[in-house]
Amino acid sequence: MRETTPSAMPPCFDKWCKRFDDLLRTKAQKREFRNYIGGLLGESERKNIYQMATDAVGVTYHRLHHFLTEAKWSASEVNERRLEIMNKCNQTKISRGFSLIVDDSGHRKSGNFTAGVSRQYIGEIGKTDNGNVVVTTHLYDGKKSLPLDIELYQHSLSLPDEKNDPEFKKKPELALELIDKSVERGYRPRIVLIDSGYGNNTTFLLELEKRKLKYLGGLAKNRKVKVIKDSVTSDEIRLDSLAESLSSDDFTEIIINLGKPKKVWVTTVEVEISRLEGKRKIAIVMNASSFENADDIDYFITNVDPSIATPQWFINTYSQRNWVEVFYREAKGWLGLKEYQVRDKRSLERHFILVFCAYTFIIWHKLTRGLRRRWANKPITTFPEALEAFRTAISYRFVEWLNQNRDVFVAYKASLGFVWA
Repeated sequence: MRETTPSAMPPCFDKWCKRFDDLLRTKAQKREFRNYIGGLLGESERKNIYQMATDAVGVTYHRLHHFLTEAKWSASEVNERRLEIMNKCNQTKISRGFSLIVDDSGHRKSGNFTAGVSRQYIGEIGKTDNGNVVVTTHLYDGKKSLPLDIELYQHSLSLPDEKNDPEFKKKPELALELIDKSVERGYRPRIVLIDSGYGNNTTFLLELEKRKLKYLGGLAKNRKVKVIKDSVTSDEIRLDSLAESLSSDDFTEIIINLGKPKKVWVTTVEVEISRLEGKRKIAIVMNASSFENADDIDYFITNVDPSIATPQWFINTYSQRNWVEVFYREAKGWLGLKEYQVRDKRSLERHFILVFCAYTFIIWHKLTRGLRRRWANKPITTFPEALEAFRTAISYRFVEWLNQNRDVFVAYKASLGFVWA
């Protein structure tokens, strides 16, 4: 079903796209840039090139495909411009003291011809399967969350020379490159938030400390530490054994508010860890007041000042990582982050950056309240609400366009069926 046409896009959409025009060489590139982002923001449940072209009058598959795979334009330049646009507005600019969230996310992909595809752990389904994984950096400053950079992780088995291939880089290496890119822009985070896949990597933590960055990260339960108590250092002990040795009186009850209230029990301990000089503070977080009754236990480490790292601080700060999960859910569910019909690395990364542009367009208008004035009957507070307001604008304008182009309506009548008005 033809759902829209480029002519039906609201003026705010073209105004946004014009800010990227000087990075695109030809009129065709500018046109397909708008068609691609418009397709990502459209009503269709599928966001691959074929479906986006099918859903819009005047958009063709071959032009979209050529724009993504062959046309000469730089995804990194487009991404930099996207962040510059956010920084030029008081409501959207990146605030100082933000949290930088490092994460990776995977999705299933059949076959083995697409760059990076291999059998590897896919967090989306919680097991090893055939698929792609990307490493991302994301910011949260208390008011907004925003994706910064993305890099395709190429598993060794997906490369011709496996681990000896010059293209092969481990996830922590990619993460450090993305963190450096953020710092070089002048976006220096207050703290870096990482999960246990990175927090358990001592080399990665040392690299963060070398850059004088504060971090809060997860640890594996089998990590060994030396507990410091009353200036006395114990023998090495596994974290799960340490948690088991503590009494319920050592834990503090704290309530987390992530959608709905949830109780957790937290204790903090000063420790020494192999290869890390000096003391570090760790937190043990359980979903019950005793080790025997808990079935969900997490361990965290930080290098911030011990006086700051209270149980409440650990919970409040690490819970900000939830925003990157919200982004993945929205970008995959609404904007087709994991849907593409290309195979090479450059084209994949172009698709990811265009999804970032579409996502940022909606975030920008949510924060500036532009869509609220005309296309929503209540305050817009979430990404889905802002996206729905934009789609409402497209719907109204498409009906107006059809009324003015009845010959097109007649031509597509068989495939259109009932057109909502």
